[in-house]
Amino acid sequence: MSELDLERIVRTLAEHRVRFVVIGAFAALAHGSPFPTEDVDVTPERSLENLSRLSDALRALGARIRTHAVPEGLPFDHDAESLSAAGVWNLMTTFGDLDISFVPTGTEGFKQLDRGAIDLDLDGIVVRVASLEDIVRSKQAANRDKDRRHLPVLRELLANRDLDTK
Repeated sequence: MSELDLERIVRTLAEHRVRFVVIGAFAALAHGSPFPTEDVDVTPERSLENLSRLSDALRALGARIRTHAVPEGLPFDHDAESLSAAGVWNLMTTFGDLDISFVPTGTEGFKQLDRGAIDLDLDGIVVRVASLEDIVRSKQAANRDKDRRHLPVLRELLANRDLDTK
């Protein structure tokens, strides 16, 4: 497994002009979460043109299908159509793990997430990051153990932010 370089993964997507929203723990970090992450989670816009750019970016990242059975991952040939055929892709790249979810639990997908997203400047590259409200809603709907552990802190961040804006 490669050492995680969050910035390099999202920078590569942005350099390939992929339209996406960062979700999950990396997005939560951007909102002040203290919990580390082991991967980058994104929701791309689903047009074939965008997915073609995503396919190019995945090649640049050396993406392979992540599986416990094969530690180095499985090679896969992809294009816009094949990427659109699955709802979720769990990948490993030269710069760490990348999960692609077209419709994260508790959301309606890219359009909804993009409406509430904020811009995050990563050394001159601006990426869209899901709103804290959307992150909380998604983690609540997913209801995984790790999400239940993180939710109290994320809700507190949300409540404190709301107090600061009053």
